[in-house]
Amino acid sequence: MAEAETAQEFFEQRQGDWPPRSADAAMYTRGRAVSVVSDEDRQDIRQSLVGDEEAYARIIGRYQPKIAAQMWRFSRDAAVVEELVQEAFVEAYLSLGKFKGRAPLLHWLRKIATRVGYRYWRKRTREQGRREALARRADELVPPQGTSPSEAGEYLHTLLAQLPVEDRLVLTLHYFEARDTREIAERMGWTRSLVKVRAHRARKKLKTLLEEAGYGRQKPS
Repeated sequence: MAEAETAQEFFEQRQGDWPPRSADAAMYTRGRAVSVVSDEDRQDIRQSLVGDEEAYARIIGRYQPKIAAQMWRFSRDAAVVEELVQEAFVEAYLSLGKFKGRAPLLHWLRKIATRVGYRYWRKRTREQGRREALARRADELVPPQGTSPSEAGEYLHTLLAQLPVEDRLVLTLHYFEARDTREIAERMGWTRSLVKVRAHRARKKLKTLLEEAGYGRQKPS
């Protein structure tokens, strides 16, 4: 194929190529059109979209070190970084058909990686808040004398089993799976208001069961 000398020739020569060509998909400098997506990436993306796993593996191989370095800003735990990198590339693969080629592939991958890292930070913050809330509630309850932590944990599950299914589920999702009200509502097909009401009622019922079992509130010293 002869080298394109004008933007029009550049687009016409590549008609039907992936990704779609537009004024945003190429730079036009000094009378010559220059693609912002490398031919190597373009070919591997096209093959990935038709199910070629090796093509996407090549994309991962090219950009994984850069994405891993970016994820290092979100966590200093190597295992967490590895999970975040994997999540970013999975999300990128599922969204690959939406990539329009308006920027280099690495720029697009970095945007996805940033979203993944941000979600990780938000989730970690929520989980920390819930752990602190559970710790405060635990401090307010005095287990029967001689009860070990493992025994108390097992008994808590026994008490949860006495709650109605909806109450047990909302507490389990909220405290043990660290789901927020929006996530619980989406999973259960409830409104967020209903989730909040059920969670409030379920906590009251569980508190009553705990106190009846001898887990009473501490008396002020």
